Amino acid sequence: MLATKYNSYIFQKDGVWYFSRRVPADLRRHYITGRIAYSLRTQCIRDARVRAMSDAAKLDRHWHILRISSDDLPGKHLLADAVKADIIDTQKDDHSLKASVAVYLQLKGSHRSTTFEAAVRRSCGYLIDCCGMKNLDEYVRSDATKFRDYLFAKGLNGASVARVFGTVRAVINLALSEFELAIVNPFSNVYFDNSVGVKKRFHVKPEDIKKVQEECYKADDEQRWLIALIADTGMRLAEGAGLLRSDFVEKDGVLCVNIKAHPWRSLKTGSSARVIPLVGSAKWAAKRILTQSTESRFAFPNYNDGQRTSANSASAALNKWLKTKIGRGYTIHSFRHSMRDRLRAVECPSEIIDQIGGWLTHGVGSAYGSGFPVAAFQKWIERLE
Repeated sequence: MLATKYNSYIFQKDGVWYFSRRVPADLRRHYITGRIAYSLRTQCIRDARVRAMSDAAKLDRHWHILRISSDDLPGKHLLADAVKADIIDTQKDDHSLKASVAVYLQLKGSHRSTTFEAAVRRSCGYLIDCCGMKNLDEYVRSDATKFRDYLFAKGLNGASVARVFGTVRAVINLALSEFELAIVNPFSNVYFDNSVGVKKRFHVKPEDIKKVQEECYKADDEQRWLIALIADTGMRLAEGAGLLRSDFVEKDGVLCVNIKAHPWRSLKTGSSARVIPLVGSAKWAAKRILTQSTESRFAFPNYNDGQRTSANSASAALNKWLKTKIGRGYTIHSFRHSMRDRLRAVECPSEIIDQIGGWLTHGVGSAYGSGFPVAAFQKWIERLE
């Protein structure tokens, strides 16, 4: 039998494509073999590439979680078993950061993705590595400033430092309330420059949006449907990639997409749930998806296994393709920035812009009522054409 190696993840044998990837040395103890290999059940190189990229992304995600839970990683082992409820129950007087993480994950982590827990453990693990494991009343302001400098020294940019601080601050705030500790959180109101190391995202120019849309119409495949859908809705990549075919609905005779949380793909915020009327390339993509004869319930089956949406895999593939069409510096997320600018250009009210994009609208009044009807969105989105 002849086996042909195509790249680091796939090879062909007897006309069928196979996935193959070596298990990293530091994770070898978790496996009974040093290499993961299996049939991708296709003779089509394009399908093989997409499936291999999706599976590779899933492995990377799983290996990342294994690593941050590993006893070999400094600081992280001190948090490994803290989430168990019996630890919380039996250690009533434990006011350590370890116990704080346990309380936070117990109260906030239910029904959240594995990435939520991973982010909490990673952020608090950084604090342990920098300042050590302490009781909450033992952390002082100098620990907070030391922690800030430590994160920047690790190479994190301003936005990443803000996320880490935000997580640590939230964990400690909740624990202070639960433990009834009347102390000030030393990690609050710590100054740092959010712009350090942050690259400005480009928005896609109108002429480039049209160019990309024309290329999508020509290619007419699953990846291009996803790009076309995002280009004229401004939805987040994960929101689009995790859609069901049944999420495309008609409202008052208008084809819309109903963006809502699913077990395999959560939404970033509560305001992210919304219904968007479809026009232009988004409407074309929806119709192409709905006309396909497939047994899959997913709009984009190559990026969904029923348990998780592989947004990272989709991002890598789509960004690579975009680069060949409109140059470097653009990502699929750039269409989201462009959508806000396009709606501003037609003088769309900011509150409607926020609801179309699923952005959080500030102010008490925004929480009242059920929001704008689909017809109001339709009026402004049609002007984009």
